Amino acid sequence: MIKQPSCNDSFEQGAITVAAAVTAILTATPVIAEYQQRALRDCLHGILFEDIRSPCDVPAHNNSAMDGYALRSADLPAASSRSFQVIGTAFAGKPFTSECQQNQCVRIMTGAMVPASTDTIVIQEDVNVLDAEHVEIGTGHRKNQNLRFAGEDISQGSTVLQKGSRINAAELGVLASLGINEMTLYRKPRVSFFSTGDELRSIGETLRSGDIYDSNRYSLYGLLKACDVDIIDMGVVRDDPEAIRQALLAAARCSDVVLTSGGVSVGEADYIKDILQDIGSMDFWKILMKPGRPLTSGKINDTLFFGLPGNPVAVMVTFYQFVLPCLRKLKGLPHKDVLTLKARSLHAIRKNPGRREFQRAIASTDAQGNLQVALTGKQGSGILTSMSQANCFMVLAEECGPVEAGSEVDIQFFIHYFD
Repeated sequence: MIKQPSCNDSFEQGAITVAAAVTAILTATPVIAEYQQRALRDCLHGILFEDIRSPCDVPAHNNSAMDGYALRSADLPAASSRSFQVIGTAFAGKPFTSECQQNQCVRIMTGAMVPASTDTIVIQEDVNVLDAEHVEIGTGHRKNQNLRFAGEDISQGSTVLQKGSRINAAELGVLASLGINEMTLYRKPRVSFFSTGDELRSIGETLRSGDIYDSNRYSLYGLLKACDVDIIDMGVVRDDPEAIRQALLAAARCSDVVLTSGGVSVGEADYIKDILQDIGSMDFWKILMKPGRPLTSGKINDTLFFGLPGNPVAVMVTFYQFVLPCLRKLKGLPHKDVLTLKARSLHAIRKNPGRREFQRAIASTDAQGNLQVALTGKQGSGILTSMSQANCFMVLAEECGPVEAGSEVDIQFFIHYFD
């Protein structure tokens, strides 16, 4: 009797490494050439299709960095303190428009435009108030102190953000400071997804004996939502070859990427691989990793396809490792390796060389501030709480064997996958 390949095998003929799978996926993934205009508030996580040049200086005028008094540096005392006449007050948005003369000063608030002829701000803590109209200022001050100059942050005409930049919260603020309310971004990738399985029920349906609620669609929805893509949820498709075929063809017609979960292994009801080879092309379907070994990758016409495993943890792990790099490239972002850090393992871990493992773990710091990492508990690919409780993957390379408690391991925080 010939033994069928198993997810428990440490090595399997025909399976490829995680790195080789990522390379193949990126090679097959184009950059979306289309663009769209989006209002500023809808640009978060979008990717710029063109350079942004500043239409103005930021700040637009010289202004005070502190609350204090604006005066001419030529009047600063050199040997002893000097009395100055206070001739008015400058507020942010309400400038003082008269000109300071010799030994005069203007009370000024943070952000207020610096009055004409003044070039120095003495902070209020360094001033002795004599009466309502006079202050005393001592020595030790210098020209241009506590001033923010026009164009100091951004000069008019300069390139503020380059094509391919991702718009995060800071970039939204920068663009708002320039008065820009609309931008040209790469079109969002359109991603369709559905689950396969006769046992799956949607929330609100009654569970019969042997049924389970479909959690994968909600995990995938959450992951896709964080990626700034247009999401098409096609629900659950029963384990019927023709129903799956029609669902895949319909999804491919309206999407850049199609994701399915389940039906990619070697069981009697696992139809995805054979259907993909019939209606499209398959690049690979076995990867030397745990969890997530059975993953089908290919194309349906020009649409990229990922047949993710059915187990909930494997769905999320394979999304992080393979779907995210694909979506990044589609959006115009360059590929970059996820930040990997070293941490001390608090557990001994059994592992055989041959596959790359993504253990779900919680990283923290010890009393000395050094990174340490502990497993979340049971690591089965069906235990979704192992992902919910974790903040990182403990990544054990293909060549790695058993890990002793206290030894150094690689970790990758989940948040870094989206950076």
